[in-house]
Amino acid sequence: MTILTGQVALVTGAGSPDGIGFAIAKVLAAAGARVAITSTTNRIKSRLKDMGEVGQHLALVADLTDADAVAQLVKDVNAGLGRIDILVNNAGMIQTGKHERARLFHEIAAEDWLRAMDINLNTCFHVSRAVLPQMLRRKYGRIVNIASVTGPLVTNPRSAGYSAAKAAMVGLTRALAIEVADKGITVNAVAPGWIETGSSSKSEIVAGKHTPAKRPGRPDEVAAVAAFLASREASYVTGQMLVVDGGNSIQEYKGPSGKGRMY
Repeated sequence: MTILTGQVALVTGAGSPDGIGFAIAKVLAAAGARVAITSTTNRIKSRLKDMGEVGQHLALVADLTDADAVAQLVKDVNAGLGRIDILVNNAGMIQTGKHERARLFHEIAAEDWLRAMDINLNTCFHVSRAVLPQMLRRKYGRIVNIASVTGPLVTNPRSAGYSAAKAAMVGLTRALAIEVADKGITVNAVAPGWIETGSSSKSEIVAGKHTPAKRPGRPDEVAAVAAFLASREASYVTGQMLVVDGGNSIQEYKGPSGKGRMY
């Protein structure tokens, strides 16, 4: 069982009550950590009541694509909870109130491409860069980046921006991990596959049912992996990408069972 008593965590992208970010925040809190959660809107304030003991946790609104806003966020977390031992970079995909259109690569406008990099990669860059100095001073830290199988392992049409950003997040994970491996800091990535959240489309749920596990994953199943990587016990695991996809990325045939099989 993961024990995080006395640790302080910052989890980004935790505004959705049934999303991966909030699931991670709840698991870390249950393990004994004090947790700061953040999203781009005030709905993050509503998540505090589900976090456990009142006064132990913190909810803050921040635009993580803005380096100055990130600097203020980290300052506020340090003021409220004392420090940051664990950083979970979960923010990405879309931002509340923003409409993202899927397009074929040659149809992507330059501003849309930059936007995809901004919310899926640069958020991770800004927050990690802001938090890392205090980890280096204390010679301890855990950084967990929530990437995706989309990009590093597989992809879909009309997802070039997202795929490129998530693949780059894994590259960033490895590059940073090797820089700080002898400083008591680990940096790892979790790559979820088809996970059923409140934002999942019907087609995504169907895809989840065609995994070897025959179902989509749950946010708490991703959270369990993130919590392990955030623990002291994971001290010799760094620069890695742990896949949570029910075995989907290892199967060759992904259609309906019993149709088109070659074995």
